[in-house]
Amino acid sequence: MPCYVIAEVGQAHDGSLGTAHAYIDAAARAGADAVKFQTHIAAAESTPAEPWRVKFSKQDDTRYDYWKRMEFTEPQWVGLREHADDVGIGFLSSPFSPEAVDLLERVGVAAWKIASGEVANSPLLQRILRDGRPVILSSGMSPLAELDRAVELIRSHDVPLTVLQCTSAYPCPPEKVGLNVIGELRQRYGCPVGLSDHSGTIFTGLAGAALGIDALEVHITFSREAFGPDVPASLTLEELRMLVDGIRFIERAMESPVDKDGLAVEMESLRGLFTKSIVAARRLPAGHLLTESDLACKKPGTGLPASQLDELVGMRLVRGVDVDEQLALNDVKGS
Repeated sequence: MPCYVIAEVGQAHDGSLGTAHAYIDAAARAGADAVKFQTHIAAAESTPAEPWRVKFSKQDDTRYDYWKRMEFTEPQWVGLREHADDVGIGFLSSPFSPEAVDLLERVGVAAWKIASGEVANSPLLQRILRDGRPVILSSGMSPLAELDRAVELIRSHDVPLTVLQCTSAYPCPPEKVGLNVIGELRQRYGCPVGLSDHSGTIFTGLAGAALGIDALEVHITFSREAFGPDVPASLTLEELRMLVDGIRFIERAMESPVDKDGLAVEMESLRGLFTKSIVAARRLPAGHLLTESDLACKKPGTGLPASQLDELVGMRLVRGVDVDEQLALNDVKGS
């Protein structure tokens, strides 16, 4: 199955419904399979005492105020989901409270994306799992023991599961991406696996595609000059397009094993253009005893191949040849 590419808008819309809709169109044009938001209901998930992860906003006095500003109404969420349906892209949003789960259940999501900070939130997981939709589980903050418990809980409800390797660093340096964990997760859980990437580059996703990941989530931004805490860990829409094209290219290459000998037969018509033939290095008379210095290898490769040059050394010409003239076996005889 092709890698399922998720374009994570997160909070990049900065509370603007119009911008959120614009991201849906942009993600679809870039070739993503799904667009993902985050559904925050401030009063249901936080207290006013929540600290800033990064103090980035001069508009919001507290992190709680920021979450309040990020909220959309239920009709607005429905409009976003309908927009995604209209442009043929999956609609996802991570819930951060039971109230957000209830809201998204009514709105409709293609699957449940569990954010890294919610892996140990078993009451939230229990509420999500009553719905029966597929679950995509991120793992950015969890040791394996905690992840094991979440996977066991999800599997007890017999719903499709995908586990994503993730490192919660923004941006994530290459030393902490954890490409090795992909294979470990696949072996440990025997389920589809992927990456939730915060490197802010296309390289991690391309490496993941070469490792056969089933899903990839990347943050997106209209510009690296945009406002917001996730911009350094995001791809521009042009980079997202390049990433998707690269993944599809890699998938086609990996799904198409090549028979080297058969491929050489296909390339036979090109051999005359790119290989070389044995020619006279200078004008040589009939009866001349050939030495290595008498011969050269030059294009086109339509005569005796260069690999046979040693066989001609010590042979005698039966006819005179001009400089750069190709030699044939019937032009020589044993000395």
